[in-house]
Amino acid sequence: MQRLVKIVLNLFSRKFLIKTSLLLKPFLELILTGNKFHDPINNKSYSYFFPYGYNKLRKNALSPGTLSLERHRLLWVFLKNETDFFNKGNKILHIAPEQCFYNNFKENFVTYITCDLNSPLAEIKADVCNLPFKENEFDFVLCNHVLEHVYDDEKAMREIYRVVKFEGKAILQVPINNKLEKTLDGRNTEDVNVRNKLFGQYDHLRAYGLDYYEKLIQVGFKVEKIDQTKKMDESLIRKYSIVKGEIIPYCTKV
Repeated sequence: MQRLVKIVLNLFSRKFLIKTSLLLKPFLELILTGNKFHDPINNKSYSYFFPYGYNKLRKNALSPGTLSLERHRLLWVFLKNETDFFNKGNKILHIAPEQCFYNNFKENFVTYITCDLNSPLAEIKADVCNLPFKENEFDFVLCNHVLEHVYDDEKAMREIYRVVKFEGKAILQVPINNKLEKTLDGRNTEDVNVRNKLFGQYDHLRAYGLDYYEKLIQVGFKVEKIDQTKKMDESLIRKYSIVKGEIIPYCTKV
């Protein structure tokens, strides 16, 4: 199965595979029903999670039910258990909305705004560096695995800070290389093969190091480095198939 998945990932684009998976979801959920893995987003259990990854396949990464990855399931657990995110009165801005969250968030909140330049799920087509919203407008802003694609990421951080309410929250997940003290900047590297080698993906413009949190603090945020897995049993970490020790940057506007 692992070899077959790798061949398919190399043959077809990710967008094509995601669209195909959405069409096949009811069938996949039926044939993969089981109890080895559990997706907390839709609260369903499965016999199998698919491998997924750009350069190296990660085992048990992709849920057949929601198409969530490890980071999505981790974030869901944190939001549900540790925050008031799901208060229906919260005004939410979701930049580059993830498919696995979209329907649930759309149904849950009175004000749920999606924004992106390219995503078909985005109601508002806009650049994260130039958001068409007032200052202090949102209770929560989600912008996950976006900033590594943005040329002027610090400008994007400032824009997100601007539109969050005072004491409002922003969650700005990015892939972080814990072996790097400083972010490796490759914005002007045009060779996609070099980008892929250095940054782990052809369309990434940098590899964030441990200084990422300081960048958020410099913008004005108070940053909590949340390791939700410390509060979880080992059996649940395996059941949800999430990465032990992965940090969620939980930012408060101060």
